Amino acid sequence: MDQTLHQLGELLLGAVPTVILLALLYALYTGIVHKPLQRVLEERRSKAEGAVEKSRADIAAAEERTAEYEQKLREARAAVFRAQEAKRQAALQSRSTAVAEARSRAQAQVQTAKADIENDRAAAEKGLQGEAAALAQEIVRRVLQPAGAGR
Repeated sequence: MDQTLHQLGELLLGAVPTVILLALLYALYTGIVHKPLQRVLEERRSKAEGAVEKSRADIAAAEERTAEYEQKLREARAAVFRAQEAKRQAALQSRSTAVAEARSRAQAQVQTAKADIENDRAAAEKGLQGEAAALAQEIVRRVLQPAGAGR
């Protein structure tokens, strides 16, 4: 057993330089490679997260501009509709005015025509009364004339 312990001691003693080299290699790796790599990775991660946040902010701004554009578009459409409605109302008012004027002129023409017809009727009636009186006198004269005198 002594021999085994002795061999084990020699083995451990021979492993000391390997352990020292391994510790030195670990320290160098940590200082030269691992820490700078961690910094670079952390910087990269922060830039990526910053880019993601910037993208989200840009998307939010774009959505806001889109909503603003849509609101302005709705307002413009409403303004066009109001303008069209105003034009339609003006056209209807103009049409109503024209119809009222035409109706008024037609009414005046009807009244004039009625007055003319009434005047013509009165003149015809007066003429007929005169002719009726003349015919009545002629009839009376012929009736009252002696039977043989006029023929």
